[in-house]
Amino acid sequence: MQWDNKFATRTELMGRSTIREILKVTAQPDIISFAGGLPAPELFPVDRFRQMSDEVLSEQGSIALQYSPTEGMLELRELIAGRLSGNGLTISSDNVLIVSGSQQGLDLLGRILLDDKDSIIVENPTYLGMLMAWKTYYLNYFSTPTDVDGMQVNALPELLAQHPKLAYIVPNFQNPGGNTLSLERRYELVKLLAEYQVPLIEDNAYGELCYDGEPLPSLLQLDAQHMERNEVDGGHVIYLGTFSKILSPGMRVGWIVADTNVIDKLVQAKQSADLHTSTLNQYLTYAVAKDGFLDGHIEKIRDVYRERRDVMIAAMEEHFPEEVTFSRPIGGLFLLVTAPEGVNTTELLEEAIKQKVAFVPGADFHIGGSGANTFRLNFSNAKPEQIRTGIERLGTLLKTSKKA
Repeated sequence: MQWDNKFATRTELMGRSTIREILKVTAQPDIISFAGGLPAPELFPVDRFRQMSDEVLSEQGSIALQYSPTEGMLELRELIAGRLSGNGLTISSDNVLIVSGSQQGLDLLGRILLDDKDSIIVENPTYLGMLMAWKTYYLNYFSTPTDVDGMQVNALPELLAQHPKLAYIVPNFQNPGGNTLSLERRYELVKLLAEYQVPLIEDNAYGELCYDGEPLPSLLQLDAQHMERNEVDGGHVIYLGTFSKILSPGMRVGWIVADTNVIDKLVQAKQSADLHTSTLNQYLTYAVAKDGFLDGHIEKIRDVYRERRDVMIAAMEEHFPEEVTFSRPIGGLFLLVTAPEGVNTTELLEEAIKQKVAFVPGADFHIGGSGANTFRLNFSNAKPEQIRTGIERLGTLLKTSKKA
């Protein structure tokens, strides 16, 4: 069978993730990898999972191993709703859908909201996983530049006037840039959503990993506040979250919070995709997270990642050429490095791997062919001494680059 002419036309737009392909190379134990957005494995609460596994299987095994409702485990949805309520907003479990990681959330949202050749507003650069999830819709991207305060909201009215289908943003510690949308811009953004009646997807995978100051209110909360409502229904914002960065990515448990009409359509889409997220994984996640454990665990994660971020920035200040700039995130897992124009970081990666260090070239995160001179670094996975060594190696490469 010649399979090449049997695939659907849409598969021509599919491709393997640049990051996932790089991770195959960086799996070698002698490579210092700043490539993947991997949590530190030594922080996984293995003992807590072991204890709760025994408890769940002993007390609720017949339920946890059975099919379950598409919407997700009620207790888990209630836990999520309670954690996200605040600032005058009360979220109901009916507004929460459990998904198999927030990446599945993006896929399902594409299915129910996007038609071929729709226009959407995104930051530039933006999250690569979203671009991959929606690539087969032949979308037209209205990109807005970003700076230290996140998306430049003053660029939006001209784009919103062209009636895009939706907007997508990572407002906290953005991937790949590391920047955070300022409070002033958040207020302006929700005003614009109401004025132009455009829905927005708030992807907040990293929001609880804040290392400096207090976390800013979510766009979901500010949207309800702007409309003088205390509920999600009737709002403009769809919220994506995940346990991957604060408990375990291997559990593949995330969530969507939205108007109940949106949740109903998502349930229909999910039923045709996988029926429901793993029942056992939901029960384990809830058992591990309950009784205040999650809050204490997040504090532990913050302390470790704050140190690693600081070590990385200090090493970059010491070893990178002056003409190379980089973001200084107040949370999350990433920062973005910008080399002088003319430096091709895809080619630089080939040399870096020879020196046993890896990163993700920035071009794939950018819209319109820009970003070839940028690259993303992750600081959560490597230990401080590895970070110092890896950054010193990258600094040497940047200094010897013909264009640097």
